[in-house]
Amino acid sequence: MNMAQNIAAGLDRILTMEVVRVTERAAVAAAGLRGRGDEKAADQVAVDAMRQELNRLAIKGTVVIGEGERDEAPMLYIGEEVGTGKGPAVDIALDPLEGTTICAKNLPNALAVIAIAEKGSLLFAPDVYMDKIAIGPGYAEGIIDIDAPPAENIANLAKAKGVAVSDITACILDRPRHARLIDAVRATGAAIRLIGDGDVAGVIHTTDPEETGIDIYLGTGGAPEGVLAAAALRCTGGQMQGRLILDTPEKVARAEKMGISDPKRIYRAQDMARGDVLFAATGVTDGNLLDGVKFGRTFITTHTIVLRSSSRTVREIKARHQDLEKF
Repeated sequence: MNMAQNIAAGLDRILTMEVVRVTERAAVAAAGLRGRGDEKAADQVAVDAMRQELNRLAIKGTVVIGEGERDEAPMLYIGEEVGTGKGPAVDIALDPLEGTTICAKNLPNALAVIAIAEKGSLLFAPDVYMDKIAIGPGYAEGIIDIDAPPAENIANLAKAKGVAVSDITACILDRPRHARLIDAVRATGAAIRLIGDGDVAGVIHTTDPEETGIDIYLGTGGAPEGVLAAAALRCTGGQMQGRLILDTPEKVARAEKMGISDPKRIYRAQDMARGDVLFAATGVTDGNLLDGVKFGRTFITTHTIVLRSSSRTVREIKARHQDLEKF
């Protein structure tokens, strides 16, 4: 068995249930503060729960996408080592609470998210904006182009799907910076679903349009979130392109320190998340793809999807937790 096979076998052992527990714990912790209006508190309890569970995994894990740089985040900071130290060396991208505002307001589609890949396989992305375009699986390569006008991308997608442009729905973050993009998409006759936060969920929703009603994701959002979304698309066969928005000398310099030499490079999903990738997301609040955490009198229920790139496996896990003390 060669090194790659050893690593893949290691990833097999880590996931299915072990990584599910990581996102389940974070989701349950955050769900306890849904609708309380305190974003920081909800995020902190999710971070604490995720880190505690990660440190039980038999991995030599390094956080490459996390809560921020070491001087900004006390836990799950970029470069932090997690796991028992025994097992495969892996990169980890995570967001213990994707959609802190969503959770604080108890709105749809807040998630606890993690991706694990072979060491050196995840893009070490600076905390800047990224221009993104993404679609789900089942399409030939090249039907989307980040430099093409929205009308062209939507027309190409509609043709490939065999539907009218008016049957396409685009997901876009509801931000003032997207005013022209929104106008351009609406001018085509396509529908738009505006989201207030949570663009990892927005991209993931393209992987199952029949369930979510979303065919394409467009617009700018965080680069770290782009890497997490790319990991999910790698596992499902979807397509994504992203380009870092490095519009100041300070941002260019910061990117260079992280090994990014070409500030105008267009990254595909397979550039941002290479090799064998595992991805898990647990719903915190009810959403289009995942149910939120439910608190019963004697049990807690969670809803998780687990994806793997090498096998294109999508596992959906609805769990009833009767041992409440573990949370």
